[in-house]
Amino acid sequence: MADITVSSTSEEGFATTSRLGDFELTIDATNETGPDPNETLVADYASCYIPAFRVAGQQRDHDDLGKIEIDAEADLDDDDDLEAIRFDMRVEADISGEEDELVERGEEICHVHSALREDLHADISVESGAF
Repeated sequence: MADITVSSTSEEGFATTSRLGDFELTIDATNETGPDPNETLVADYASCYIPAFRVAGQQRDHDDLGKIEIDAEADLDDDDDLEAIRFDMRVEADISGEEDELVERGEEICHVHSALREDLHADISVESGAF
């Protein structure tokens, strides 16, 4: 039996609605009725990376990192395929000197990071004590 099941339907055009348990997500390749697949992937990556970074912090005795924000950017190639992803993170807690270690550990924990080809791994910068 599968660990994850998703049912995706497109009635017409280029929008697809996926049912994931009790949730629905509409993704539109034309960006008219929802985010496009590349935007969704970048958002999914950021949404996975934040809790992974929190776990990395807990593993290094930072039990409360406070507010964390990611501004994500991505570049597309001439075929509209993702070419590069960057995360600019702001972390409320002061983790000065430990940013690189927490970034690396967060990358090891993040499932989306692991699923992406290596040349699409986010280039991550962290600003601690940001809020």
